[in-house]
Amino acid sequence: MMLLRLFTTLTALLLTALLPTVAVAQELPGAADVALVQDIAKLIRWTGVLSSLFVVLAAAIALRFVRNFVERLSHQFTTRRLFFQKIETFFQFFVYVSTTVLVLVLSLRLDQRIVAVIGGTVAVAVGFAIKDLVASFIAGIMVMIDRPFQVGDRVEFGGQYGDITAIGLRSVRMQTLDDNTVTIPNNKFLTDMTSCGNYGALDMQVGMSFYIGLDQDVEKARQIVTEAAVSSRHVHLPKPVVVLVQQLVHENYVAIHLRLKAYVNDTRYEKAFETDINLRVLHAFREAKILPPAILHRSV
Repeated sequence: MMLLRLFTTLTALLLTALLPTVAVAQELPGAADVALVQDIAKLIRWTGVLSSLFVVLAAAIALRFVRNFVERLSHQFTTRRLFFQKIETFFQFFVYVSTTVLVLVLSLRLDQRIVAVIGGTVAVAVGFAIKDLVASFIAGIMVMIDRPFQVGDRVEFGGQYGDITAIGLRSVRMQTLDDNTVTIPNNKFLTDMTSCGNYGALDMQVGMSFYIGLDQDVEKARQIVTEAAVSSRHVHLPKPVVVLVQQLVHENYVAIHLRLKAYVNDTRYEKAFETDINLRVLHAFREAKILPPAILHRSV
């Protein structure tokens, strides 16, 4: 794979360098073949091409050896596995760059035209590579000035939900509720919608839904949900506890929807708060014989 990449790069450079000559040769059809052969002969150091093949082969063997060696070390020292993989990644990058440079030096006669072509190609490649980096850098400054969220806020973005642990100039790190660290480029926040649950506050509103049948005691059910919320150890009582009632169709049943809106005293206890209230409500509904939605049969 690396051999193919190197020769592809060489071919592209040669074609780029020869484009002016070929264009001139096309204007003079009788001298086209001679001019093309002369230019190729001047640019390529044929003895160096053979040496380049051995360089590429040696690089491939070295990469394979290091990969196998790192795998053995990772099995023996599992706690240092990530460190060994980082070292392997840096080594691979060094081998790719050094092999490419060595092959170019051995295979080409680097006159001013070739140096200009290579320099232009590298400049274009670097420009494309850092385009997103520069965009993320500028977006990071905008995020810090506009402050759509802060470190410690509980945020939902791009299907991910969790706490913001760091805001950098290039990216934002989020710790999800599954204990995964998600890295998000800053430029994503300029175009996509972000939902922040607490915005710098310690408490946060939590919404929970409960469904009962049309023929059940709605007032009793609402009282049970309210008492379950205000009696939870995680509730933030300085802010109101509200239970909204609505009739709707749920799972093909006409049902009564009780929507609880209460505040948890700390965003870290959001799921514990939801679990506590749900267990209390389910137990109280069972004791009060309040049933879920069902199909009702009316007698005429």
